[in-house]
Amino acid sequence: MPKGSLNVSLKGADDIFSTEESRQEQQREQVQQIPIGELFPFKNHPFKVLDDESMQRTVESVEQYGVLSPLIARPRPEGGYEIISGHRRQHAAQLAGLDTLPVIVRQMDDDAAVLLMVDSNLQRENILPSERAFAYKMKLEALKNQGARSDLTSGQFGPKLRSDEQVALDAGESRKQVQRFIRLTNLMPELLDMVDEKKIAFNPAVELSYLDESQQRDFLEAMNDTQNAPSLSQAQRLKKLAQEGHFSYDVAFAVMGEEKKDELDKVVIKNDTLRKYFPRSFTPKQMEDTIIKLLDQWQRKQQRQNER
Repeated sequence: MPKGSLNVSLKGADDIFSTEESRQEQQREQVQQIPIGELFPFKNHPFKVLDDESMQRTVESVEQYGVLSPLIARPRPEGGYEIISGHRRQHAAQLAGLDTLPVIVRQMDDDAAVLLMVDSNLQRENILPSERAFAYKMKLEALKNQGARSDLTSGQFGPKLRSDEQVALDAGESRKQVQRFIRLTNLMPELLDMVDEKKIAFNPAVELSYLDESQQRDFLEAMNDTQNAPSLSQAQRLKKLAQEGHFSYDVAFAVMGEEKKDELDKVVIKNDTLRKYFPRSFTPKQMEDTIIKLLDQWQRKQQRQNER
């Protein structure tokens, strides 16, 4: 052997290609069939999974075609898998009686999982204010935890964005609007439910979020007793009164009991007064319809008496 030559062992072509193939196979994410009982919801998942008409349609689709789009999940330290994307599909599969689901298992840290979970759900058409509020908050905290790294918050040559700016950019919102949504997470659950149900408008709700829990409970009682939804100006005054240390139930009742320009002819009957005449299962709309029907009957009776 000539001096200085190298003792190199060359692999055959089959070895080279099989090694490359196995390497790609390891890197490629595989769809696995995971037992439905081993799939658990994401911790503090902000999006509600409701048994509504949309869910029923999803169940019917799953019964007919199965789950066509795989879920994304990550292994849990205590066993099983935490769903990152696909909570509605998993619930529909449960209702449809499926035993397993197609799942892409992905290793992800907490912050990366939050970002993917939020972004995949924000693509839905109908999102409740409470869902958007907690989703924005979770994403903002995840970006802050990651230090708002430039690879996550800007292009290679662009300026690095603030975390709230990135949340706003991804959501197609202004930074101020994102901050206002996040304010809603300070509302007590009963008030936040009213925002979702459109019983309290978004802008007044933001102002009410500055009240502490005790003040919010007093406000809720005053709102129920006056049967009035807060206007923006009323909510702003209540916020200012709270900041000045002058807030109380009586103050909230006085503010909420004020006549609005468009309600000068409104008659207010306390909720407790009405409830004793109706079954507990009656909704406010059913109560209203019944009252109108009875008034119509009374009016016709009065007219007959006057014609005699």
